[in-house]
Amino acid sequence: MDFGKNVKKERIRKKLTLEELAERSKVSKSMLSLIEREEKNPTIQVAAQIAEGLDVTISQLLGEQQKRDVIITRSNQKLVFKEETTGFERQLLSPSFSTKGIEFILNVLPPLQETGVFPPHKRGVEEYIYVSKGKLKAELGEDPETYVLEEGDSIYFEADVKHRFINLSNTECRYFLIINSQRVNM
Repeated sequence: MDFGKNVKKERIRKKLTLEELAERSKVSKSMLSLIEREEKNPTIQVAAQIAEGLDVTISQLLGEQQKRDVIITRSNQKLVFKEETTGFERQLLSPSFSTKGIEFILNVLPPLQETGVFPPHKRGVEEYIYVSKGKLKAELGEDPETYVLEEGDSIYFEADVKHRFINLSNTECRYFLIINSQRVNM
């Protein structure tokens, strides 16, 4: 995984110092330095904070950007981010483009685990979730409102608020996530 190298490349491309990125992402300068040197793998929550600070997606920081009219992503070519401590896994099912747009993701949460709190996205970013297996609790906002989703349920929300997801089941919870960032660039 070239996450750290891609963070450094994007930070330099945007002419940001480590201090500036630390301020924008709310991730310490020392942690950013460890991540850029690939001495530390961030949690998905920290990766999301860094991506927001750089104004890109986690997927963009995970892999090469492809530009084609038709893109097939084979099962063994998916960009996968797995958190070592909780086992939370994020699989990018759509191509990763250099411009903001749509991301199609499969998240897999082990039994009774949580994602941690994701930072608010930019105003205009929307998230759509469909639970294909298990029972998921969504906490949205500063004073979180909670929503419990059963298998087959879906939820839409404006993602410019803190958000976190918790697997309430004793089995793995799988949910599909679409992040729509297209309105941000309009």
